Amino acid sequence: MRIDVLPPHPELEGRVAVVTGAARGMGRAYVEGFLAAKARVVATDRTWAGVEDFHRRLDASPEALALDVDVTDDRQIDAAFAATMERFGTVDVLINNAALLQMFLVNKTGRTTTLETSDDDWVKSFGVNVFGALKVTRRFIRPMIEKRRGSVINIVSSGILAFSHGGAYAALRPNSREMPYMASKAALATMSFYLADEVRQHNVAVNIMIPGHTRGSWFDDTVRERIAAGMAPGRRPVVPEHMLPLALYLAGQDATGVTGRMFDVMTWNEEHGFGGYERWQDLSLPEDIERAFASASAPITPGSSATTAR
Repeated sequence: MRIDVLPPHPELEGRVAVVTGAARGMGRAYVEGFLAAKARVVATDRTWAGVEDFHRRLDASPEALALDVDVTDDRQIDAAFAATMERFGTVDVLINNAALLQMFLVNKTGRTTTLETSDDDWVKSFGVNVFGALKVTRRFIRPMIEKRRGSVINIVSSGILAFSHGGAYAALRPNSREMPYMASKAALATMSFYLADEVRQHNVAVNIMIPGHTRGSWFDDTVRERIAAGMAPGRRPVVPEHMLPLALYLAGQDATGVTGRMFDVMTWNEEHGFGGYERWQDLSLPEDIERAFASASAPITPGSSATTAR
């Protein structure tokens, strides 16, 4: 689904949406989607290296403001909030998308065990994924509370999920070896549920989105590292734009509507007529990664090395 064929959202026209981690991947998709919906957008990221053309395009738009912001730095957040208020005068939507991903913290494959992690790994991960989101929210939710309308959207991961089996809960995929990232995202989700109840009295919605397996800016290099390490490439990813239908819908909410909910985006898309995995899968991968996916899905013949390896 191209951005220009998304359903209209007249309720977002003229609204001000702030997106952290906005330079690449899902963050960039949110920016493009909100601009297409005729909202005004504040796009922040720690670095715009490699996406200078996108930054220049935002700079040239009267409806956009691109800023350098490290979400762990109070002074930078304060400066971004001041710039937002000077330019647009308010904030209606906040998407806490910025995150320190596992492969940028522990190693390029993103896999490590809990006991192999250091205290510093946990401090850094929580510093961005929990405290960073909290710092940004504290500032940018103020105009929403003052005018008694707004929407905060936080992004987590399916790796935080657990399901009840006979009265005991078991994690969805604890074998993915993604600590401390998953612990930080679980903390963000819990904080979001509590915050939603706390700001309901101010008519501000707080909701959570769980993306599908997305081809972010890190994806290609990480898959290559995993292949080089003898690992399977995993499942074919979906494009970042799969987040847009739900993100735009939630952006239009306040506490009189949907709040305090966590959504599986792929399931929501399918249930609301936007298609499931087959609709959103990325078919534009580089040739070497396409070969790896083709090899991983090839039928195994009797006597081949694939049938005898352990």
